[in-house]
Amino acid sequence: MAIAERHYPLIEAAQIGDPAALDRLLQVCQPDIRRYAQRNCLMSDVDDAVQETLITLSRRVQSVRVLVAFSSWLFTIVRHECRRLERRVFGIEHLDEQKAEHWLVARSVDSLRLDLVSALESLPPHYREIILLRDFEEKSIRELAQQLALTPAAVKSRLHRARQSMREYLLA
Repeated sequence: MAIAERHYPLIEAAQIGDPAALDRLLQVCQPDIRRYAQRNCLMSDVDDAVQETLITLSRRVQSVRVLVAFSSWLFTIVRHECRRLERRVFGIEHLDEQKAEHWLVARSVDSLRLDLVSALESLPPHYREIILLRDFEEKSIRELAQQLALTPAAVKSRLHRARQSMREYLLA
């Protein structure tokens, strides 16, 4: 999502308190927010994440200091909402290493395999793909970046989020 430069005057007007500009900004941003939420949230959380993001946008649009950072700022809000909603659904506020070890010890190998398959199936496609390519096909970060047309930093970030999502699913 990249809010085009043509929307910068709209953002500026919303920042100074123009209610019509804010309303229009929310309308313009909603499709992009929804697309991003669909890629980063559980499907059951997409609508809630979009709504919460729009509320946050309306309340905090004045906090954006640099207009070119607006899209990144909005992405961050959506991502945080997705994670917050996932934690609420799974009842996880913080992942505890002892809890993870206890979970591993308490399961048989066959049970672990089934749980792993379920966790993989629960991931959004772009997270599932990166886990499979890295951990099962053992591709390097550089190979993943080339194959997925991403920067190495983006690959590392996506891989981290994918593994974190799997871990939250498994420990829930």
